[in-house]
Amino acid sequence: MENGNAALYFVERHRKALKDKPAFIEGIEGGRVLTYGDLAEKSDRMTAMYDRLGVRREERVAVLVLDSADYPVIFWGSLKAGVVPILLNTLLASDIYNFILRDCRARVLFVSEALLPVVTPALADNPYIDKVVVVGGNSGEHLDFTAELEASEPRPLVEASADETAFWLYSSGSTGRPKGVRHVHSALQATADTYGNQVLGIKGEDTIFSAAKLFFAYGLGNGMTFPMAAGATAILYPLRPTPEAMFEVIARTRPTIFCGVPTLYAAMVHAMHGKRPEGAESIRRSISAGEALPEEVGKGWKAVMGTDILDGVGSTEMLHIFLSNAPGDVEYGTSGTAVPGYRIRLVDENGDEVPPGGIGELLVDGPSAADAYWNQRDKTRATFEGRWTRTGDKYEKRADGRLIYCGRTDDMFKVSGIWLSPFEVEQAMLAHPAVLESAVVARRDEEGLEKPAAFVVLKDGEPTEGLAEELKELVKAKIGMWKYPRWVEVVDELPKTATGKIQRFKLRD
Repeated sequence: MENGNAALYFVERHRKALKDKPAFIEGIEGGRVLTYGDLAEKSDRMTAMYDRLGVRREERVAVLVLDSADYPVIFWGSLKAGVVPILLNTLLASDIYNFILRDCRARVLFVSEALLPVVTPALADNPYIDKVVVVGGNSGEHLDFTAELEASEPRPLVEASADETAFWLYSSGSTGRPKGVRHVHSALQATADTYGNQVLGIKGEDTIFSAAKLFFAYGLGNGMTFPMAAGATAILYPLRPTPEAMFEVIARTRPTIFCGVPTLYAAMVHAMHGKRPEGAESIRRSISAGEALPEEVGKGWKAVMGTDILDGVGSTEMLHIFLSNAPGDVEYGTSGTAVPGYRIRLVDENGDEVPPGGIGELLVDGPSAADAYWNQRDKTRATFEGRWTRTGDKYEKRADGRLIYCGRTDDMFKVSGIWLSPFEVEQAMLAHPAVLESAVVARRDEEGLEKPAAFVVLKDGEPTEGLAEELKELVKAKIGMWKYPRWVEVVDELPKTATGKIQRFKLRD
């Protein structure tokens, strides 16, 4: 059997050739540098470390670690040992950690010291976790990651099938409890060969900075596998990605590729006030995913930065972006076309292909599809249909093949018997100079009929008198008389997942 362990391609291939080149740089003041040679050597120690911890091949470990130089060591060291790392969102509440840790039955928890307080309540009665290894800072009663690693001798990686489970991610929970998504070794190179190489076009001389974290499928590709596939350098940032923090990291590190989400881009465009931030002239390419990028945000970014945002669509189930705008082929307000190596189609409620101009659910076929959901057979069968993966997203197909995002299948609703896209209404309202963010959901009127209800976050200050009527008239003028929101409510913030997706079900509730 040919060894399909993903660490061969991403780590071992660079062990000698790029021995002294920085693979990862921590983007904080005084941050550490991890070279490709250091990564190869330290990740070799993880196999012996797992022997010391009593963890055997194919057993699972939970990784609740902030983006730092330790993260790639844990991730690739686990794959080298044949142990399955489960990458956990670092921004959840104790009860969600309790659910996930019981659901996945991890034997060991790697956790950043800063995250210990929030996860500790979930450890109290957990019957599966044998040991807790603290990464960075004071380990207290638990094991210290650095000390355990240094006490372990380097060992070669294990043989693994390309189709063997390599790691898990948990879905963002935008529609409820998160689901464990199992990915195989070959999926990592598949995303690097397709989107990373053929759309993003990352090169060895690039420095990539992803605001999206490594626990997020989108961030794992941006901040780990894409730069490593190309022999490039990644900037890791452990703190909250505010506009001011992003500007500071950009000024210090001068990245050539920047990766964000629509919410962050909107906030950054607003905070720039028409002036390009220091160091940003180095950025040759920017990408976005997580939710559809509003047209106004994309145009606002280009006006200041001089370069486009490549808006794309990915999912936890597909590991990274499979539908995207491309360099030299950007049309804001659309999600572009299929990434080379993937096939897409739109189907109606009966599973029939949707003609141009129609709206249907997006299905995708590609080499990075997940193996299954953990212990959720019905959802696995409903999502993974042979080669095709159902995304749960509704799109409109134009005659030229480009797709326009309409919303999640659960978010779509009919007004006057016609399907309405919440995203279309939200985009229209973003054209108002006072609006920073918006979300639209269905609400029943006094006659029991569903009509659009809008929630908006303002850029500055209190709403002006007449704002609601201005927004209603704006929507009528831009996209249609019947699509305007019957109710407009100004809120301080919209409920979101940690990956930036709006949780519209909470607004409906």
